[in-house]
Amino acid sequence: MTDKLHISKTDIPGDDGRTIHFMYDQDSDDLEIVFEKARANCVVELTGNIILRCDRVQEKALSLILIGFSTLAQVTEIGPKSFPLTGLADLPEDLRQTVVKIITSPPVNQFLKVSCFYPSPAQSIPITYVERLPALVMAA
Repeated sequence: MTDKLHISKTDIPGDDGRTIHFMYDQDSDDLEIVFEKARANCVVELTGNIILRCDRVQEKALSLILIGFSTLAQVTEIGPKSFPLTGLADLPEDLRQTVVKIITSPPVNQFLKVSCFYPSPAQSIPITYVERLPALVMAA
């Protein structure tokens, strides 16, 4: 019996000219977007399905892992599906600020859009959605 992995790999130039690597596992529907090949010294679960690998000291993203990519990138009749960034709540304040800076800056913000939902004047909930760029559609 031969088990074949169904992994697609695609490279595209990022906005800054550096190559961004996409690795999509068709069997698990997981997509990893690699910005820089390096060892992460920090891993943050932003949601149950979105993981950020980063260099905390240099405040830069190394990769973004999207688990269940097809569901994350689905578009509804009124726009993209948004998800609460529940992983930010439990972080120490300094790490939270660093992570927010990373996910709202290039290259992460090309693929992950972040905003805030205000269910009441006293409550704010950071939310995100996955941008459906042609490169992401090609990877999946």
